[in-house]
Amino acid sequence: MARILVVDDELSMREFLQILFSKEGHSVLTAGDIRGALEKFRESAPDLVLSDLRLGRESGLDLLAAVKAESPGTEVVIMTAFATAENAVQAMKLGAYDYVLKPFKVEELRLVVEKALEHRSLLAENRVLRHQVGARRSRSHEILGETPPIQEVRKLVDKLAATRTTVLVTGESGTGKEVVARSLHERSDRRDQPFVAINCGAIPEGLIESELFGHQKGSFTGAVEEKPGLFEVAGSGTLFLDEVGDLPPQVQVKLLRALQERRVRRVGGAADIAFSARVVAATNRDLELEVKAGRFREDLFYRLNVIQLRMPPLRERRGDIQAFVGHFLGVFCAELGRDEASFSPEAMELLLAWQWPGNVRELANVVERAVTLSDGSVIGSESLPPAVRGAELPGAPTPIPTTGIDLQAHLDAMERRALEQALGRTGGNKTEAAKLLALTFRSLRYRLAKFGIGGEGG
Repeated sequence: MARILVVDDELSMREFLQILFSKEGHSVLTAGDIRGALEKFRESAPDLVLSDLRLGRESGLDLLAAVKAESPGTEVVIMTAFATAENAVQAMKLGAYDYVLKPFKVEELRLVVEKALEHRSLLAENRVLRHQVGARRSRSHEILGETPPIQEVRKLVDKLAATRTTVLVTGESGTGKEVVARSLHERSDRRDQPFVAINCGAIPEGLIESELFGHQKGSFTGAVEEKPGLFEVAGSGTLFLDEVGDLPPQVQVKLLRALQERRVRRVGGAADIAFSARVVAATNRDLELEVKAGRFREDLFYRLNVIQLRMPPLRERRGDIQAFVGHFLGVFCAELGRDEASFSPEAMELLLAWQWPGNVRELANVVERAVTLSDGSVIGSESLPPAVRGAELPGAPTPIPTTGIDLQAHLDAMERRALEQALGRTGGNKTEAAKLLALTFRSLRYRLAKFGIGGEGG
């Protein structure tokens, strides 16, 4: 059973297709134009969109492009009575699964839809398998490092693992908050039960309540069967609420009640359901400031903040950088089928000198990039991103060769590196980069244009 959105400007065709696929056991919504289609698409998150090419004065190709931009995994089948090779090619380039000519045979259309839904299902299964394999390969529950800050984290994890206490993991993006949650799970007697993770900021506001708490059949448009929420799916395992600070207010209320009473109620349900999963939450926000600003409930903050565990940023544990580099080299060399590799002394110095604003996640991306771009067993600095190559190496003055140097060109190169490094540290934010360099925004913009350094940013 799947969710199908039928889009056609002819009412009779919409009604026919709705009856046809409803008899197949699918949940079918309909719309007559692009605006209505996108509204229902965002409300119901269908598995497949079946759209006419001509929607009055509008084009189904515009709808196809909008759907693929918002949800690349949603399959789209285009129908038309005005077939041209150009339209067919354009539809396939935009990501359509198939192109069906009107008038069509019912069995032909039914088979195309069936194949499209099978394709979507296979892709979803592959993503899950890749995630599981990747988690095993990266030893996702192991907290790497030996510096004092991370040793304190590891000690606290060991103390908390056997308890049912709710834990709030805080820290900047990319510091490894989910690794801590998985480590708590793997070190507990819940390790054989599910570990269920959800990014609260990545689910549309209209769907997050149903994802967490489940829903009853008929409780809202598209709810054609009952669905257990993640509190139930987690069983006696662990439920990890990542970016909990992004929850909308109405869901915060329901989460507070669930944590207080250890019971949940499905959307549209009348009975409470007990749950036994342990809850671990994480955020990169300062929730106390969010409470003061009125964006996060104070009572929920105290309920989540029974034990707070802060993951330090990588710049506070620089002694662990080499351990991470070695770990990620092993992971990505194996993934790419390469022999073992290492960084040259110069490249390693640059990695150690960089401030890592994106923390461990950024370091992993840089190592993966370097392994991908390099050929030999020793990875040189040329395989590092420009911003990292511009990192200031302590105690490394540039020697002047006996033949002399072009001072202006040398100064220009230093200025370019400083600009690239500042943009790298601020994630491309020009306003913050200007502050780092003690420049006005206007002066920074002039210098970026001077060196042809592009990129958008505030």
